[in-house]
Amino acid sequence: MKFIMIIISLTFMLYSSTLNLTISSNPSRLNPLLATDSASSEITNFLFNALVKYDKHGKEIIGDLAESYYFENNVTLIFTLKKNVKWHDGVPFSAKDVKFTYELITSPKVVTPYSSSFRMVKDVEVLDKYRVKVTYKEPYFKALETWMSSIVPKHILEKEKNIMSSSFNKAPVGTGAYKLKKLEFSKAIELVANDEYFEGRAKIDKITFSVIADPMTRFLMLKDGGIDVGNLTAMQLDRQVDEKFFLKYRVIKKIAHAYTYLGFNLRLEKFKDLRVRQALSLAIDRDQLMNILFFKYASKCSGPFLPGSAGFNKNIKVPQKDLLKAKKLLSEAGYSKLNPLEFEISTSNSNSTRVYAAQIMQQQLSKIGVKVTLKIMEWQAFLNTVVFPRKFETVLLGWSLSLSPDPYLLWHSDNDKVGGFNFIGFHNKKVDTLIEQMQTSIKREQIATFQQEIFKEIVDEVPYLFLFIPHDITVVDQKIKRIEPTINGIWHNYKEWEKVTIK
Repeated sequence: MKFIMIIISLTFMLYSSTLNLTISSNPSRLNPLLATDSASSEITNFLFNALVKYDKHGKEIIGDLAESYYFENNVTLIFTLKKNVKWHDGVPFSAKDVKFTYELITSPKVVTPYSSSFRMVKDVEVLDKYRVKVTYKEPYFKALETWMSSIVPKHILEKEKNIMSSSFNKAPVGTGAYKLKKLEFSKAIELVANDEYFEGRAKIDKITFSVIADPMTRFLMLKDGGIDVGNLTAMQLDRQVDEKFFLKYRVIKKIAHAYTYLGFNLRLEKFKDLRVRQALSLAIDRDQLMNILFFKYASKCSGPFLPGSAGFNKNIKVPQKDLLKAKKLLSEAGYSKLNPLEFEISTSNSNSTRVYAAQIMQQQLSKIGVKVTLKIMEWQAFLNTVVFPRKFETVLLGWSLSLSPDPYLLWHSDNDKVGGFNFIGFHNKKVDTLIEQMQTSIKREQIATFQQEIFKEIVDEVPYLFLFIPHDITVVDQKIKRIEPTINGIWHNYKEWEKVTIK
């Protein structure tokens, strides 16, 4: 009898725990259609669901609110919805909510950048209570990703005259694993587990967010054990925590979904020569860059798509430093001690890591006789007077990395235009054709094949020096169990986490 009572007590304590987190600012709107700031997005992820999501490995798209889906033809997508889903107020979720969400996010009543995700949708039709038909204007490779946007409740928001200022934005009702219980600006935000969640109740009973703007205060709070999950910089991990810290926290390192690059202005004669670009790539010591800037907590970047994603081409290797070959290529291109290659690296002081990277590369390139000068500017001035007007020789910048990238914006010739992101002037007919073919495919394997070929073609042209991908460094209290780090991070299975509070 005593043994049975102990087991019951243990179970109760595991399910009555609290996950303590911090955010850097107050959330602006807890409506996922309007949540454009990081604090709002982080919180709404616990409160709402989408029709589909990536699996934990980031390879396949699986159902969330959708039980299943299939393409009826190359422009028609049919979703069958789960039947046991309820909104937080107990009202059943249905196909009408899906259609309403689409009509709301694309209506003039809502000002949101997320509406662009639905630009290829022609119509959404309710077939019955649990089936939805989506028709696209043309075959679209991100037809499924479109529906990774959260769904909102029709029965509440259809009555609202002004969605932008609706009380719903501070008192949201979702379908998610957690409900909002308390919202105190500049103090604390509290979520509680949804007892009727369609995938089963989350193991951790409450999630609290403390609003702490100052990063040093957050770091000190983490060191004192007041946060269950937090982030560290490479410097903090390497130099500013002690052995006691590692007894309390588990350290999880993974590549960030972003990379840093040096982009060439390909309109300039000096950079039209592939040999010059290849020589500069061979002169860069990427290992030294990572060791100095990140204490080795970074990975070398081999190309434009995220390592481990379906579009990543694992056959493409990072160039190894070879100063002799670099000098030979420069000589073949007509450069020498008497006629050295000279150019300027432009970057912003808003990111100190890039400033230091520019200084290191300046020194590295001097070893092959290249003379580099630096232009360091304030961020907005850098964008408005250097990047977008194309008034640069090279730019040191970074891009985010998506699990399902759309190379059209950065690499298609069409986007070498005012306001376009192809500001280096990259033109490659084969890449243009591959991008266009990829965008009209709805087959996941075929899309991945196109992306891998695009990856290779871009890297072969050396339009960028792909440099490094920093590591995200997350620390988690050792009491938190069942965490499974993947390319999607650690939060993909947060509903299964347990916090052991028994000594």
